[in-house]
Amino acid sequence: MLIPNVESLGYALFLAINAAGVWGGVFPFLPLSFQTHEIVFWFFSAQTLSFSMSYVASCVGVYFFPGPTRSFLVRLTSAPYFLGWCCLIAAIYTPPFALALVIVGGAFLGLGSAGFYMLWQRLFASQDSDTGNRDLLVGTAWGAVLYFALYLIPHAVTAFLIPLVFLPLFGLSVMLSSRTINPDQPMFTDVPREHPRVYMRVLHDYWRSALCVGAVGFCAGIMRSVAVADPSIGIYVNVLSMAGMVMAALAVLWLWRFKGLRLSIASSYRVVFPFLVTSFLGLPLFYEEYARWLAAILYAVYSAAILLMMMQCAQVSRDRGINPVFIYGFFGAIVYTLHDIGFIGGTFVEYVSVINLAPLALVSIVALWALGIMHFVGTGGFSSALETMGPMGRPEAIELMALPAPASGPGAPTPAPAAGATSRAGATAAAASVAAATSATAGAPCDARGTDDAQAHGERPDSDAVTDRIAQQASRLRERYRLSARETEVMELIARGHSVARIAEMLVVSESTIRTHSKRIYTKLDIHKKQELVDLIESA
Repeated sequence: MLIPNVESLGYALFLAINAAGVWGGVFPFLPLSFQTHEIVFWFFSAQTLSFSMSYVASCVGVYFFPGPTRSFLVRLTSAPYFLGWCCLIAAIYTPPFALALVIVGGAFLGLGSAGFYMLWQRLFASQDSDTGNRDLLVGTAWGAVLYFALYLIPHAVTAFLIPLVFLPLFGLSVMLSSRTINPDQPMFTDVPREHPRVYMRVLHDYWRSALCVGAVGFCAGIMRSVAVADPSIGIYVNVLSMAGMVMAALAVLWLWRFKGLRLSIASSYRVVFPFLVTSFLGLPLFYEEYARWLAAILYAVYSAAILLMMMQCAQVSRDRGINPVFIYGFFGAIVYTLHDIGFIGGTFVEYVSVINLAPLALVSIVALWALGIMHFVGTGGFSSALETMGPMGRPEAIELMALPAPASGPGAPTPAPAAGATSRAGATAAAASVAAATSATAGAPCDARGTDDAQAHGERPDSDAVTDRIAQQASRLRERYRLSARETEVMELIARGHSVARIAEMLVVSESTIRTHSKRIYTKLDIHKKQELVDLIESA
């Protein structure tokens, strides 16, 4: 399972080279005497801003002009990456122009790096889920191996090999791999402006996941500012970020080999959040050695989060039939912008004195405040805090019944009971009746929220809450034929007799996406007609 193919090996080489000049706090293959604080700071400032702005531009641009993303522009992407490395090498030999060349080189490398990530994301998303996820995970694992192998080459030679040898190799692998994909998939032929509702639904469904990864990126950006100020920390960051990637990739591959996995970015962040907060709390207490390890560990976690982000974006593109550059650009715009805010904010805070607080103490306070705000927003903000959660309200709420209006005189009629005074049993029965009616109307299983609510969000109720025979049999076929969650959803709706147009409306996707899912379902089940699908479900 760890044997690389052309796609995974090319991606691994790209990750290894990218780690040599884009991540961390130092350039491991350039002279240390060249890496002054001023040089490193301005390089990373230019690089990271160019990197994040490339994602913003891609997300917006592909919505209005999707045409250029229908082909793999490898040569156009390689040009800024090549020029960026040339500027870095030239800066070493021309000290009077070193700072200017480093800034220009950082901007070119940020642009080229973002472009290559877009190309790889489009490639993995265009493959079927098993192949795409495997190539991504295997490439990530081998990327760390190739990165450490670069240390076996003399440093003076490596800086020249990157633009002259390694860049053409992984650029060629993208070009060769792109010829094997189907350009007629909905994700490539899609015109976003023709169905903006689909894209708005995607943004609504996944902005919290992007914010979760962005919160980790914000923490990594803060520690990157610390790493830039201390090259010894940068070495830790480079090494452990690669180690974190390979550990995450190997763990997922190993678990995937024995059982099905359902990875949730939001749920993973809830597990990580207490550790993030606690780690920054210790930053002003344990000082330099602690800061080194914290920066390295946070970048390792950040690398694992980026891996999950790429898997999430590829799945969204397949399931919703939207352009992979759009969804990846949307995630990247949030994640890398928050990373930039952390990096620039951390750098600024280190030079500001507030009520005699040490710089690391101030960094810790700002980080804890920002994490708390992002957690509050990610969990729904004020709208979630003030909602009543249905006609019965929240179960833990204090209940005060509306007081009757004061009588105007002794003969005033007794006021009718307030609406809230209805008996709990009556309200429960009414709610049950509404839920039953909703289920009967939709012709599909429902949970306590009702099917219409789930359909409005482009989702089905939890698969554990199946309530009828068709849903149970579809679930069995999913396990037997290894269908994805979205393919199972489409299969069940087809079996219930819904048309392509109706299914597209219910799932908030385009009709061409539903047809593509249908073709994949028929291929996996080895059938050719709708009646064969119905018969197969009946016999499950």
